[in-house]
Amino acid sequence: MTRDSGTPLLSVAQAGKIYDNGTIALSDVNLTLEQGSFVSLVGPSGCGKSTLLRMIAGLIAPTNGAIQWPQDKARPADIGFVFQEATLMPWARVFDNVWLPLKLRGMPRETAREEVMAALSRVGLEAFAQAFPRELSGGMRMRVSIARAMVTGAKLLLMDEPFAALDEFTRENLDDDLLNLWQQQGWTVIFVTHSVYESVYLSGRVLVMGARPGRIIDEIRIDAADRVGAFRDSPAYIEHCRAVSAALRQGAAP
Repeated sequence: MTRDSGTPLLSVAQAGKIYDNGTIALSDVNLTLEQGSFVSLVGPSGCGKSTLLRMIAGLIAPTNGAIQWPQDKARPADIGFVFQEATLMPWARVFDNVWLPLKLRGMPRETAREEVMAALSRVGLEAFAQAFPRELSGGMRMRVSIARAMVTGAKLLLMDEPFAALDEFTRENLDDDLLNLWQQQGWTVIFVTHSVYESVYLSGRVLVMGARPGRIIDEIRIDAADRVGAFRDSPAYIEHCRAVSAALRQGAAP
């Protein structure tokens, strides 16, 4: 299994977020993300997981503290963001949904064809390029959303509960697909989930956030060479799940 490079990609330094209505969403958040790592954020509802993801993406600004990018000293323009809903254009075919970010950059449809089809091929949907979203299953629509994030060549993928609405069987299959893509593409991933089991299965590090104001209260490192097959039934997996659950209970306590 691919491991992080040890080279910092970004750091969050004493970051906080206070909304205009006075809600303190985040307080004193500190974390360092290494290139090539897979990190999950878990925590009770309303603890600021999505807020933190949006701050890293540059969609909202921290009220205090900073998001720092040691490599280029500026936030990359090609961060991929996958939301809980697939957020596809229902009137557009799969090809055009994946082409969208390249279209917004001014790339003509035919010029983008090879890149779009390559992204669809990587998620197993090359044969569905001319389908409409309504003709796809929920899992397939989420694959389209991942392909759209991939097509820009993004190396940092931010995922906000992307598989939460799917059945358990589909979710497990997509977890396996995501791990394979992560290894093949050399991504760095921050993955928000409410599932303890999913976080342990996917991640090298699970960051546990406490109740509002959100802050990171614990970090559980998961050292597993192979995440497929028997890992979900292994004693190590079960023990890691217990550790994350215990940290979550502590974080949710008043």
